Amino acid sequence: MLKLSIRHQIAIGIALAMLMVATRGQHFPTVKQMLPGASWAAFFLAGVYLRPAWVLAALFGLASFLDFAAINWQGVSDYCVSPAYIALIPAYAALWFGGRWFAGRYSVKPVALLQLAASVLVSVFVCELISSGSFYFFSGRFAEPTLVEFANRIVKYFPTFLGSTAFWIATAALVHTAVVVTRDIAVKPKQA
Repeated sequence: MLKLSIRHQIAIGIALAMLMVATRGQHFPTVKQMLPGASWAAFFLAGVYLRPAWVLAALFGLASFLDFAAINWQGVSDYCVSPAYIALIPAYAALWFGGRWFAGRYSVKPVALLQLAASVLVSVFVCELISSGSFYFFSGRFAEPTLVEFANRIVKYFPTFLGSTAFWIATAALVHTAVVVTRDIAVKPKQA
């Protein structure tokens, strides 16, 4: 099981919030053009690293505020905001719970990579089903929604969301590994 000190959790929480601010919406257009959105990965990684459950609500609040700011102060279209927006709560929770699931199985063994990949794949898929499904069926933006068309939309959009989320989680895994290796190297001379 992955356990971090409060100090480390605070630092990671701040880093995840800053990453979300930098890559969500139009707040920093040059960053947005160079890097994929990190919001979904932030929810997953918060589940991995941050113990308090209120973090999920705080991240959702931040995501909602960033959407509100982009629409009201930066002229971004409000097309995606509909009664279905509330379904983002369980969608993002799926990511957070996927991270929690992985955190409970965390180890430095190679099998952990398979568990990480499986938890990312499943939680991103569930998030996509909930977020896209609620928007497609309940937003009122589509005249006659069908399951066949919804399946086509999943096939079209899921790879993009999986790719951007996997990019950030792979980056976090590399940083995590570097920190663990550096810590282990620093500890070994003291034990000798």
